[in-house]
Amino acid sequence: MKPRHKRIAIIVAGLAVLGVATVLVLNAFRSNLVFFFTPTQVVSHEAPVGKAFRIGGMVEQGSLKRESDGLTVRFKVTDTAKTIPVVYSGILPDLFREGKGVVAQGKLGPDGVFRASEVLAKHDENYMPPEAAHAVEQAHRAAKSLKTN
Repeated sequence: MKPRHKRIAIIVAGLAVLGVATVLVLNAFRSNLVFFFTPTQVVSHEAPVGKAFRIGGMVEQGSLKRESDGLTVRFKVTDTAKTIPVVYSGILPDLFREGKGVVAQGKLGPDGVFRASEVLAKHDENYMPPEAAHAVEQAHRAAKSLKTN
């Protein structure tokens, strides 16, 4: 084989390896990508059913219910406009409270109940997850515009 042919073969092989690596990285990125939705977006069917995503807002007052197994918890997440029921089995963060900001990651079931695999809570008195704060702000604006109309 001539040196020119060897160089072309090495370049083609390098491009093939680079292409395979790119496909693998993009596939891993896509499978780990988790989108954030508000309760209003979930109710309006913008969130995927059966796929993992995050939902955020406030834990509705009076909605927290613990089941007899000691690990399963039911609560509702609201953005002040719409509310989504959530079921979580596991240990909740110490700072998880009714009326406080929360972000839960999991899947929406066909029954409309969000089955959380992870629950994140605020870390100090003034903190709310940015996505949740934005969702609550949008819901307040939407509610005000409906009242004025």
